[in-house]
Amino acid sequence: MTKVRAALAGMTAALVAVGLAELVAVPFGARSAPLVAVGGWVIDHVPPGVKDFAISVFGTHDKQALLVGMVLVLAAFAALVGLAARVRLAFGLAGIGLFTLVGVAAALTRPGATAAWALPSLVGGIAAGVLLAYLVRQQQRSAPVGSMTGAEQDIARERSRRLFLRTVGVAAAGGVVVGVLGRTIASRLGVAKARSEVTLPAPASPAPALPSHVDPGYVTSNKDFYRIDTAFFAEPQIDPSTWQLRIHGMVDREITVTYADLLDMPMVERYITLACVSNEVGGDLIGNAKWLGVPVKGLLEKAGVHPDADQVVQRSVDGWTCGSPTEALTDGRDALLAVGMNGEPLPVVHGFPVRMVVPGLYGYVSACKWLAELEVTTFAAFDAYWVPRGWSQQAVIKTESRIDTPGDGKSRPAGQVTIAGVAWAQHRGISKVELNVAPDGQPGQWHDAELLDTVSSDTWRQWKLDWNFTPGTYQLTVRATDATGQTQAEAEAPPAPDGATGWHSTRLVIV
Repeated sequence: MTKVRAALAGMTAALVAVGLAELVAVPFGARSAPLVAVGGWVIDHVPPGVKDFAISVFGTHDKQALLVGMVLVLAAFAALVGLAARVRLAFGLAGIGLFTLVGVAAALTRPGATAAWALPSLVGGIAAGVLLAYLVRQQQRSAPVGSMTGAEQDIARERSRRLFLRTVGVAAAGGVVVGVLGRTIASRLGVAKARSEVTLPAPASPAPALPSHVDPGYVTSNKDFYRIDTAFFAEPQIDPSTWQLRIHGMVDREITVTYADLLDMPMVERYITLACVSNEVGGDLIGNAKWLGVPVKGLLEKAGVHPDADQVVQRSVDGWTCGSPTEALTDGRDALLAVGMNGEPLPVVHGFPVRMVVPGLYGYVSACKWLAELEVTTFAAFDAYWVPRGWSQQAVIKTESRIDTPGDGKSRPAGQVTIAGVAWAQHRGISKVELNVAPDGQPGQWHDAELLDTVSSDTWRQWKLDWNFTPGTYQLTVRATDATGQTQAEAEAPPAPDGATGWHSTRLVIV
């Protein structure tokens, strides 16, 4: 067996293992499949600096980047397993055993896991071991022997090569088909149908009408809304008919709310801009949507929050947690248990059936998707998911602004050019945006931009400035001032631990 064939044998065995595991995982949920389980474990345990780097480089495609990296590592490991089996079959089987053990351990440590979650990795590992042993022995049986003539040995080698390629091709194709079949069945067994059958009630308090002068980009579509979470290609599939929210902890009475209960309550509809704390200056991890939901304040009042409870921990069905100040959920702002987004039930990737939306707080301390619990406690008693990983316990969204057009490095003909963007300081509001137009490296001057109308202080605010340019290169810099009179910080700081600061600048070439 040549080294190339040995490596291919190992990789084919791994492909079959992963594909078959996807099918076996169907009854238990996609999170029990080894690739998904290991990916989730990596996300939970990767050093904060690596996570920050991934988001800064790949943005909302960070999970795709992780998947590609995992596949490459798996392929390399599988190739080594095949090479080890070439030396001695037991060595290769030991490698497959290690691969299986990693998958089992990752699956069993996922929140909500049962002992049955070990089955996908175990079945996949057994299949991989059987296939690897078959390929190795097949090659040994079909290899030329010393008693053959030279011509007979050449024929035997060619026959062995063809047999190997045929077997590997069939096995690899089977692994892919079985894996795709498993994912397809899982998607059809998901909650898409249940979601399509949800009829959202009319809001008792509708959202204000959009001002006539806002640009279309004022509202972010569900498809384009940014997504940053820890669910690795297997979003929780929650049937709304079985969903419940438990409110407990430092309360006078524990209460449980069903999805039907929630839909029967008076609904509030509001435009609210959410922002990720990982957003770099000038970044796009921010979006504005029309949310429909029930104010969480009323439910907390019904439960009876103890006076010394200063944190409400939101817990997802997949175990993720975030902690919001109790005051932010009870001070009258539109903190919602959201069931709708832009006129439709929440998309699964954005938290269906219920998520939290809290104006003015970064998402990692407020915007729990696939919500299952609200635990009333204190900041001294509990650190939510991101706090031990180096992020602040509390994080109010900072005053920020961004230039959207013209894009950085773009060129425009001499004459009037419209410079435009957005500024945000949720729950405080934006009172002023200034733009510095600096020609050819000169200091430039600050000019007030025109502020477009907005529905409330809980959303971003669009701005624009028309400027007559002569040929040259210009540095454009924007800064915003919120309604409290605080101008955004000039000093540059990274997102960690509580949000990036700095003024966004772009370069414009006038020809």
